[in-house]
Amino acid sequence: MVEDQYRVSTLKVVDSRREQELLEKILEEGKPPVPPRAENLDYLLYTPFRYPPHRPLGSRFRGPFDPGVYYGTERLRTAAAEISYRRWRFLQDAGGMKNLPSSTFTAFRTDAAGPAVDLRHPPWNRHERLWTAPESYEATQAFARTAREAPITIILYRSVRDPEGYGCMALLDPSTLYGSQPELMQNWTLTILPEEAVWQNRFETPFTFRTALFGRHG
Repeated sequence: MVEDQYRVSTLKVVDSRREQELLEKILEEGKPPVPPRAENLDYLLYTPFRYPPHRPLGSRFRGPFDPGVYYGTERLRTAAAEISYRRWRFLQDAGGMKNLPSSTFTAFRTDAAGPAVDLRHPPWNRHERLWTAPESYEATQAFARTAREAPITIILYRSVRDPEGYGCMALLDPSTLYGSQPELMQNWTLTILPEEAVWQNRFETPFTFRTALFGRHG
């Protein structure tokens, strides 16, 4: 699931589609190169492997100087929970704001295959406290570096933000992705309120997450 700003951001500063194409070409030339094994993928699929991680901490299975990681989930609501948490944290850190304006996200499906390890099952689940630490990523980043050497390309783990605990996956290499295009694309709107994260779709039943749960999960 990705935020829809990739579609409309350049349209806001141009007067025509032709100008937008020229602007996007200029911007593309200034971006990091697409990794060789990801060149055949749609940009929604190769983007996680293209850009450097968030500094200074990185993400759950990617340290600040590690190669790219594509994060996915078993179901849409799990992805929504993960995004809701990040947006809620942004609201808390902003200070003085009660809610965030609605944002549109695109959900899509893709298949993956490759050597995998599932941290939800023995013997790995003995260390679940490390794999699901709310804010400390040292153990998971170290595990991912070891996995790459194995080589293991897929790490399965329990979502920390989904109240129902469904699964997530970390793809360590673009070669794990089946097909070059995302499938079953849907648009969802997220609104962060003081007590709820609200997800709405024109054709689906809305659903919410209580933000009080995010506080418990760190």
